[in-house]
Amino acid sequence: MAMRRVATVFGGTGFIGRQVVKRLARQDYVVRIVTRDPESARGQMTQGRVGQIVAVRAGIEDAAAIARAVSGADVVVNLLGILAESRPGDFSRVQAEAPGRIAEAATAAGVRHFVQISAIGADASSPSLYARTKAAGEAAVLAGFPGAVILRPSIVFGPGDGFFNRFAGMARMLPFMPVISGDTRFQPVYVGDVADAVMAAVSRGDAAGRTYELGGPRVARFRDLLADILGWTRRRNRMVAIPMGLVRLQARICEFLPTPPLTRDQLLLLERDNVVAAGASGLAELGVAPTPMEAVVPGYLARFRQGGGRRDAVATV
Repeated sequence: MAMRRVATVFGGTGFIGRQVVKRLARQDYVVRIVTRDPESARGQMTQGRVGQIVAVRAGIEDAAAIARAVSGADVVVNLLGILAESRPGDFSRVQAEAPGRIAEAATAAGVRHFVQISAIGADASSPSLYARTKAAGEAAVLAGFPGAVILRPSIVFGPGDGFFNRFAGMARMLPFMPVISGDTRFQPVYVGDVADAVMAAVSRGDAAGRTYELGGPRVARFRDLLADILGWTRRRNRMVAIPMGLVRLQARICEFLPTPPLTRDQLLLLERDNVVAAGASGLAELGVAPTPMEAVVPGYLARFRQGGGRRDAVATV
């Protein structure tokens, strides 16, 4: 009887992680979802055969638990990342130190493939701590596992995303749409395409040790994406540019909240374009055709329309 392949996924209960786990299971991997809270993975365990998807408890600073999680694995995928710190040092612990610890454990365990999910804008010289620790995590992974594949997506969209849903919710609650750094450019990429890129990175021998920047087929300014959201949700909110001084003050106050909606570090990220760099390898080199926003986003934003999109459903019966 052939031995079954094992894949270990750190951050497998997250937005991208759920799609990666699903695809690995379809490819007949036994999937270990590494999490501090195994209960959070319970719903995913029904997506495969009995015992195919399992939750493994491990903290990011527990080297012994990480070693157990990757033992016997063919594939390791690290999707750990945060947008804001709950306590000082979280960015370093999660995005800089943990990836290196996982990569070293993977090498010691004889893992064949390692995929690190980073982000466009990862840069050791960035003013943003988020971006600097993403870059440090990349460096630590390559030092610990030189053949690792680094994937850097732009903002990721799909049902349940934290970008389009967030601003559509704001449009429903506010009489206007706030615009911050409206000329910053983004290249949104579909969550399914990112997950497909992970699978391609695992299966393609020519991907080892390379970095890919993942963006969708359209580059758009932030203000244009906000206008799209208003159009897709059929709302007529006036778009209002918010002075950066006021925004920084609001961000400073928001940082005292348990889950801050905006931080000063995020404002630093908004000052730089978030698009695939000229000449960078991307989805095309991985054999993945990018999915347009227009084919996906309007469908899951329909619930933000007046009546929750029910009028459209009645009209098409």
